Amino acid sequence: MTEIFLYSVLVMLASLVGVFVAWRNVGHIIERNLSLLVSLSAGVFVVITYNLMAETLEHAGGITTGLAWILSGAFFFWLLFKLAPLSHHHHDETREPAPHSRIDARRVMAGDALHNLSDGLLLAASFAVSSGFGALTALSIFVHELVQEMSEFFVLRQAGYQTKKALMLNFAVSSTILLGAIIGFFLIDNFEILEVPILGLTAGAFLIVVLEDLIPHSIRASRQTEFYARHLAWFTAGLVLMFFVNSFVGH
Repeated sequence: MTEIFLYSVLVMLASLVGVFVAWRNVGHIIERNLSLLVSLSAGVFVVITYNLMAETLEHAGGITTGLAWILSGAFFFWLLFKLAPLSHHHHDETREPAPHSRIDARRVMAGDALHNLSDGLLLAASFAVSSGFGALTALSIFVHELVQEMSEFFVLRQAGYQTKKALMLNFAVSSTILLGAIIGFFLIDNFEILEVPILGLTAGAFLIVVLEDLIPHSIRASRQTEFYARHLAWFTAGLVLMFFVNSFVGH
């Protein structure tokens, strides 16, 4: 439980990245290049999604059962993306001429809270597999959260929230990962049979995030800016980073 708690707090600290982007020059540079960081996050998530699917199939005891949970998670998050398109929003000033409203900001925060809750469940299930796999999962979530929280910070600022208020809201929303981690830990600790369903559902969810959000966002951004090589380089960097960490941490 201690490992899960510490890694959850580490991910929560990603919400304070707004402190750095609030600096005038740094913030403007980051906002203009946020899509490149999304490409990095896409590379990271491709590796962790593959690992999650592999772990689900291994622990399910059969391909049919494992695939059933993965597809269920994929369908649920695909449906969420269709019903609430702002549930996993990445701010892009070059593609969003109209400023975000307070309603947009609330929708983004609600979607992020749900996403963080599922991240917490995933952390609990990952550490139930092994400490190494849990650490790998935590790192991938942390990298993605850095990008997501920066994007959310820009949305909140554009919607009229002051910097201090935006940081407080970001931190409050990110704290739902701790709630998810605690719930996941006690569920798996008391009902070990839930380990495979949680792994499978989150693997499916991550698959949809990669295929419906991160990669399409990177492709659209690269077409618009014609920075194909840059986006590919950042995507590759995410892959290499996770492959290196995966080989270093081990199972």
